[in-house]
Amino acid sequence: MNSIKVIKVGGKVIDDDQKLDTFLEAFMSITGPKVLVHGGGSVASVLGERLGIKPNLMDGRRITDAETLEVITMVYGGLVNKKIVAKLQSLGGNALGLSGADLNIISAKKRDPEPIDFGWVGDVEQVNSQWFLKLLGEGVIPVLAPLTHDGSGHMLNTNADTIASSVASALSSDLETELILCFEQAGVMNGEKLITEMNLLLYRHLKGTGIVTDGMIPKIEVGFQALKNGAKKVSIRHYEDVAKPDSGTVFISN
Repeated sequence: MNSIKVIKVGGKVIDDDQKLDTFLEAFMSITGPKVLVHGGGSVASVLGERLGIKPNLMDGRRITDAETLEVITMVYGGLVNKKIVAKLQSLGGNALGLSGADLNIISAKKRDPEPIDFGWVGDVEQVNSQWFLKLLGEGVIPVLAPLTHDGSGHMLNTNADTIASSVASALSSDLETELILCFEQAGVMNGEKLITEMNLLLYRHLKGTGIVTDGMIPKIEVGFQALKNGAKKVSIRHYEDVAKPDSGTVFISN
């Protein structure tokens, strides 16, 4: 084992069984060791509202209070994670569902409440790459929910793109690592045109002119962070193209 792909899937793909099935079939066609990180979609918000817990958002970002954390842990670490694991098993994948707390595989620090208190939200501090290597060496596909822990008994809601980038960075010390971020777009778009290569200068221009906004910003930033921290290759792709080399937007360092 000398290379690995760390793949994140999120967005509306999680909410749509047909899209998720299409993605997982393509994911399973990828040969060699791989790690899957998934987002939560809108399932937690829908279930929370059924339980009388309305989403609390600040500038479009979820505030994770104690009640919300309970729902997120149930949905992300239970319902969504185990549905994906079961689907992978049906496709012949030896998958293992994990949160960051399992095996102490990803620890995090509760985000500073200043200037905005996001509640029980975690920023990744450490990835236990040796456990990943052991699991991958046994032919296991780790499937990571967007949950970490603080080492003091508290679960933390953690951005799935950040988890994927952190895992890719940590594994790059031992393996040639590729990070692939998948969702329902073909990559980074400039209107109707796909941007096939992204560097920092272009990103800053696109962000400054308002072409790149909202949820695409953190995706691009964690991509560059992974590249800086040792990942060999980073790309953003349409979920159907996860197994297609050189599809989507490929990051370059210059």
